Order: sequence, then C-alpha cells, then structure tokens
Amino acid sequence: MTASHEFFLPGGPQGVLLVHGLTGTPAEMRMLGKGLNNAGFTVHGVQLPGHCGTVEDLLQTRWEEWYQGVEDAAAQLRGKVDQLFVGGLSMGAVLALALAARRPDWVSGVGVYGATFRYDGWNIPAVARFSFLLPWFKRFNIGRDRMFMEEPPYGLRDERLRAQVSAAMLSGDSAAAGLPGNPWHALAEMRALSHWTRRHLHQVTAPCLVMHAREDDVASMGNAELVMSRVSGPKELVVLEDSYHMITIDRERREVIRRSARFFGALAEHGDTALQAVA
Repeated sequence: MTASHEFFLPGGPQGVLLVHGLTGTPAEMRMLGKGLNNAGFTVHGVQLPGHCGTVEDLLQTRWEEWYQGVEDAAAQLRGKVDQLFVGGLSMGAVLALALAARRPDWVSGVGVYGATFRYDGWNIPAVARFSFLLPWFKRFNIGRDRMFMEEPPYGLRDERLRAQVSAAMLSGDSAAAGLPGNPWHALAEMRALSHWTRRHLHQVTAPCLVMHAREDDVASMGNAELVMSRVSGPKELVVLEDSYHMITIDRERREVIRRSARFFGALAEHGDTALQAVA
C-alpha cells in the first residue's frame, strides 16, 4: 500500500481541497495550501490513488478511481467546514472541474491552475500527435512498460527550483517530486478523464478562477480558453507572464496564492457576485 503524503491544515469555516496532477504529488500544492491557510482557510491536499509510489502502483488505477479519491476527500472536508472550494493543478484542475460538474451543490468555487485537457505546450514532442492511439494500446496491453520521460524545463521557469525538482525526480523519490515520466497507459486514462470532463463542463455552475501561464510548456493557453468558453458559472482569467506549467510553485506562486485567497475570500463573503467584488 502506498504511503500517504497528504496534508491537512486546520483553519476557518471555509475549506479548500487541493488536487495535484498526473504522476505528481501533494507537495506541488503545499505552498498554495500554506498561503491559503495563512489567509484563514482550512486546507486539505489530497493524494490521488496510485500516486506517490511506483509506476506499477499508478498503472493499477483508472481515472474513475482518481476522481473517486477527490470526491471522497471533498466529502470528508465538507464535514469539517461550512463551505467548500476546490483547486487543482494540471490534471488536478480537470479533476476539480469534474467534481464541480458532478457535485454542483458541494462546490462554491474552483481554482483552475494550468488546466491540462491536452498536452500541447511548446515543449511537448511531435510524437504527442499520436496520443489518440494510447487508449488502443492500453486495450490491447501494448506498451505497458513504456512512458514519455519528463524533459527540461520540467514545467519550471525558476532555474534554482528546477534543479531541485529534477534532482528529486531522477533520484526516484516519487513522493517528493513525482515520477520521472508519464506511463502510456496512465496517459490513456488521462485522455478518458479529459473527454468526460469536456463533455460536462457546461454543468460547472460554480465561479471559476482560471490561471494559466502564457508560455506554459506542457499545456497551451487553449486549455484555459476551453474552460472559459464552456463552464456555465462566472469566470475570471488570469494570464501569468513569468511562469511555465507548474504555476503553484514557479516564479509567480505568490501571485497565485494572492489571487486565489482573494477569489475564495470574496466568494465566501459575496457569493456569486464575487467577480464584481474583486474586480
């Protein structure tokens, strides 16, 4: 059984559930979590099923289990707070939106950080154009032991932090920095999650704060524009100019914390008129 690396930071009556990305770890959400906790929120950084362990641990899970892990964590946090917000990075943003679509009565607001429905950033290799084949590979058990290895800059514009993260990743410490690549079969599950969530984005009625790096190396601005065009609730787009994909830990992490705390705080105080309140 994979060890737990989740974090829980008790605070006020408003709670924020934070969701990491594919092959990632709760550590990539910890700085945002601490910032929100300092602003008065109760924060839970969930660990997705199959993550923070071996490649085989991940391959034994499906996207429905990742989603269920998020919903179960949301149900637990709801029992401790009066109001629930959810935020996610990369695939975690897709899972956060899926929760808001499936449980609109639970979620009062969504932080959408570097949403990744498609791996189409400037550092994604041309072979990614053939990713539509991955579900077939998984169905016929082709390439179970294959993965797309992570490449510099690893989603980080901050060179000092990039060196630290890459060293931890390549050392095999998946709990600290995630796996060093994306297994083909896990990416097939990611595609299925993205397909389901795209089809249900119109069911997201909660206000959304969409934050995305203009020069995201993993997921282009088109992913953020997809969210902005399809969710039904109020939304605000913040484009970051000095970060790559991992915006919760990169150079503009303090801005991500500031805008998120202001957004969730305004929702707690003003409800659905929050976008006007913080404008």
